[in-house]
Amino acid sequence: MSDKFDVIIVGAGPSGSAAALTLAKAGLSVVVFERGEYPGAKNMFGGVLYTPILNRLVPNFWEEAPIERHITKRRFGLLSEGSEAAFEYRCEDFNTSPPYNQSFSALRAQFDPWLAKKAEEAGAMIIPETVVDDLIWKDGKVCGVKARREGGEVEADVVIAADGVNSFLAKKSGLRKAFTWNVLAVAAKEVIALPRETIEDRFSLEGDEGVAMEFFGDAVAGMVGAGFIYTNKETLSVGVACTINAFIDKKIVPNDLLERFKAHPSIRRLIRKGETLEYSGHMIPEGGYNQVPEIITDGLVLVGDAAHLVNASFYHEGTNLAMASGLYAAETIIEAKEKGDFSQKGLQGYRTKLEESFVLKDIKKYRLVESWANKNPKFFKEYPDLALDLLKDYFTISEKPKETIQKELTKKFRSKIKLLRTMVELNQFRKTFFSS
Repeated sequence: MSDKFDVIIVGAGPSGSAAALTLAKAGLSVVVFERGEYPGAKNMFGGVLYTPILNRLVPNFWEEAPIERHITKRRFGLLSEGSEAAFEYRCEDFNTSPPYNQSFSALRAQFDPWLAKKAEEAGAMIIPETVVDDLIWKDGKVCGVKARREGGEVEADVVIAADGVNSFLAKKSGLRKAFTWNVLAVAAKEVIALPRETIEDRFSLEGDEGVAMEFFGDAVAGMVGAGFIYTNKETLSVGVACTINAFIDKKIVPNDLLERFKAHPSIRRLIRKGETLEYSGHMIPEGGYNQVPEIITDGLVLVGDAAHLVNASFYHEGTNLAMASGLYAAETIIEAKEKGDFSQKGLQGYRTKLEESFVLKDIKKYRLVESWANKNPKFFKEYPDLALDLLKDYFTISEKPKETIQKELTKKFRSKIKLLRTMVELNQFRKTFFSS
């Protein structure tokens, strides 16, 4: 292995591999250090892969990528202890080839090695089972890394930190400051096997159609977060994700919350007779725009989760932003190499590309989600429970006249809700999710 490269990338997730692929295609020498046994061995996400950027990296990727199902349905459910109310959207256009079906279910243990292999085929060197312990500095500039292997001091013009939400390199460089638990979430997930025919019958799917389902309220014991089910070809991705603060406050561990979610009557019926194949956990950056750190210094850029680039709204968009950041970082480094300037100023184009793209525009739009969620716990427990209780009363048939039932519903609603305060809270919800 050479002791000097154009670029060193730490982490072979979607952001790191996207950068490696772009750089290698441009003829730059690239080495990627991955601490897992193979790319994707330590990576986990809920299950929806957004792909506009992927299609730029690998045109017509769907013809060869190890994706599971294209998402044709979105379903959002409110759960109380024994009830559910749900909104579902399905679109036949999503059954056509891109640009419509840009969302796919996937498994990172399969997808990440494939994308890393594309980078390798373009000329990047992928080295797994390698921990990077530190950065190498020279004259105040990052100029390499110290890897835990023989000949582990490797130099480069630029280092890309793609080492995840708790990025050790971001902390070592001083770019990332300490963060509080409320801006981080923890997800626990199981991959549950079911026959393909059972999945398609149970979820009303045809062929390779898929559905993405999210559940709120009692799904996660009224905590700030959600449960989810994503359909794969012959498995389901089933999990929960909540803020670390919520787990601490409720004194519940992620695995116990996941078991509670799976036992809910609405969920139990969907996963019955399934066999759990694997269990995984992952930390997610959900602090939004205000939590995005300084992402550039002399000789170093942060991408993906290391830069806290996650859209924490109802989109839960992470992989698309990760690949976009890897692409933009690579494009900037290519430009910097032409100028011979790898200083913070010379790499500033990366930040500009992010700001001019959907990446930071979307993160900025939803910048209030984290603070709103933590300030409005009623939307995760009290309001869902009340709404489902009112629906139960409304649809319960008895000898009471319907007019009497409706009056009782109105009385119950008014006894539980302070109307003016609720209107203010709903307006805050509107501003958080639907205003600029």
